[in-house]
Amino acid sequence: MLRFVRWITLALIVLLLVGGGTIWLAQSGKSPLAAALVRQTAALVGVTPTRTAAGGVVLPGGAPLGGPFHLIDDQGGPVTDQTYRGQWMLLYFGYTFCPDVCPTELQTIATALHLLGARGKPIVPLFVTIDPARDTPAVLARYVKLFSPRLVGLTGSSKQIAGIARDYRVYYAKVPQTNGPYLMDHSSFIYLMGPHGHFRAFFPPGTSAADLSRQIGSAMNQPG
Repeated sequence: MLRFVRWITLALIVLLLVGGGTIWLAQSGKSPLAAALVRQTAALVGVTPTRTAAGGVVLPGGAPLGGPFHLIDDQGGPVTDQTYRGQWMLLYFGYTFCPDVCPTELQTIATALHLLGARGKPIVPLFVTIDPARDTPAVLARYVKLFSPRLVGLTGSSKQIAGIARDYRVYYAKVPQTNGPYLMDHSSFIYLMGPHGHFRAFFPPGTSAADLSRQIGSAMNQPG
């Protein structure tokens, strides 16, 4: 599964690099060579990322990244994107039965928040399931606390999950198994959204906790 996720990530990263990569690289302090690579990628596919006057990012074709959602938290209560206004949202999409990449990325998030210390207090980390059939609020509540007491699990109906996944350009698909429960293929990005709900940065799988904390801190220091 991990190898398949990597292939999916390679395919999706082109879109995300073109749509939001220039801003991410500028915020994270990456080298001019890396920034040039994003510009060249955009030129190759003939599109240019844009940022709205309100601070959001618009992907090629006019589609924004992120948007309103209505879900259920791990305590069984309804939440929306407005619930977290005034806070920074750090979102990761996965599922509790995930055997490899999800635990790794969630531990990275927990460690990065620890490294940020007091600077990370305005951040609410959110684990959004792409397997709502199995990931009930009770299941999520037990799972997220394995990584951090701050981590909040979010679930909802299949339609609600499909909606937020579409808005964040998240790929996921059920993979039946001949022996044992089914698995879920999915992309594995971490998304940082600002206090006004606008996309601020994304981080590919394999980003170290040290790099994640540094890049989040850099993004939080940028206006907008």
